[in-house]
Amino acid sequence: MIETPYLLFLGDAPDQLAAKVAQGIKDWRPENAVGQFRMDGCKADVGLKDMTLAEAKEAGAKTLVIGVANRGGVISQAWKEILIQALGMGFDLASGLHNLLAEEGDLVAASQVNGQTLHDVRVPNVQYPIADGKKRSGKRVLAVGTDCSVGKMYTALALDEAMRAKGMKSTFRATGQTGILITGSGVPLDAVIADFMAGAVEYLTPNNDDDHWDIIEGQGSLFHVSYSGVTLALIHGGQPDALIVCHEPTRTHMRGLPDYTPPPMQAVSDMALALAKVANPACKVVGVSVNTQHMSEDDAVAYLAKVEAEMGLPAVDPFRHGAERLAEALENL
Repeated sequence: MIETPYLLFLGDAPDQLAAKVAQGIKDWRPENAVGQFRMDGCKADVGLKDMTLAEAKEAGAKTLVIGVANRGGVISQAWKEILIQALGMGFDLASGLHNLLAEEGDLVAASQVNGQTLHDVRVPNVQYPIADGKKRSGKRVLAVGTDCSVGKMYTALALDEAMRAKGMKSTFRATGQTGILITGSGVPLDAVIADFMAGAVEYLTPNNDDDHWDIIEGQGSLFHVSYSGVTLALIHGGQPDALIVCHEPTRTHMRGLPDYTPPPMQAVSDMALALAKVANPACKVVGVSVNTQHMSEDDAVAYLAKVEAEMGLPAVDPFRHGAERLAEALENL
């Protein structure tokens, strides 16, 4: 188990979106984070108190969590100086990067000298099966997006919260580093060998009560040429009964792809539904989740009304306004 509370390491994040791991922990498990550590030039801020390592230690922090998700998941030399210092001060380290802590000899040596633990949450610890596509009992809903980092995890977490408040049976199923760090379990799907990705999702969402919903955290986008594979594995392995389309309307290009424009929500809905019907012909698109964090309240409300009229589905910002209407859509399915 990763010991809490955390000090969230933002490093030299180039923008706010790069600190999505730290932001997710702060928003959904604020009791687990005492502060943030930012290097010179950091352009992200998750709204926690800036602390030195010594201040965080004094405040009771036990684990330094790398809260940055950079392209390629690389641990830089500049970061290492701080990480090694943290180990020397008695912090454990936790990371969800592809660049594993356990593969960095200097970090391993420092942890051994000081008796600290390195936690790599993006390492599959189960021998997952190849998907067989057999129908499972229970119900499943999957968030699919127009792009990466548009709010699929936030949608799933908010939906789980709303469903529980209504007395519905639900379980959030984490499929990425942030979700795993928030909930303590899940499948690091983009680190699973390709042939076993869909099987890993089947493993994550087993047979359940007929009225129980697995809320599957979405990843990537079918329209993102870098990460579409993991999205398709979720669609086929998850066999969703329902899809929720997620969108961030202020993007001018797709994350990390300056030559690609985000696709229309309807195009994502149509493509995701067609692919979902391969594994579950009864699947339906039940709602739209819009990340309106960069819009004023009036603009957000107007935009949501426009989307709802155009797509004929409930359109909400579940983090800003709550996910009750999405929960109702599933209750009535």
